[in-house]
Amino acid sequence: MRIEVAGLDRPDVQDLIAEVQLEYVARYGRRDETPIDSAQFSAPNGTFLVGYLDAGPVAMGGWRRYDPAEPEFEDGDVEVKRMFVVPSARGRGLSRRMLAELERRAAAAGHRRILLETGDRQPEAIGLYRSAGYADIPRFGPYRRDPASVCFAKAL
Repeated sequence: MRIEVAGLDRPDVQDLIAEVQLEYVARYGRRDETPIDSAQFSAPNGTFLVGYLDAGPVAMGGWRRYDPAEPEFEDGDVEVKRMFVVPSARGRGLSRRMLAELERRAAAAGHRRILLETGDRQPEAIGLYRSAGYADIPRFGPYRRDPASVCFAKAL
């Protein structure tokens, strides 16, 4: 898989985001309405990556700095958002490769810890994060009151 930095406004990124939103609707009956601003995923605030196989986009993910004013966060924390692999490309380790690249880039940018949220109806994601060394943490930020949210953190 070839991984590239991409802006959220690119058509291939928008197509992947639309596809992951359909998956959220299928699994939870609703879209993920977490506020996302494209500037949050541009240096130095964050990064957004797209993975390609045979020139087609098959995976994505990004990290953004999180507001240290939030009680659960510390200066240097980032949050992973929009991790997704298209169904036809699953089972090949692409999500693990994308996650590792996000971690590598966050560490290279001087960040010390990654936090993320997934849902309780995404056992594949939960398994990935736990097997990649993420520890369960209390729900945070906009997920604090969502009983379907499962949150994780990992030191870089």
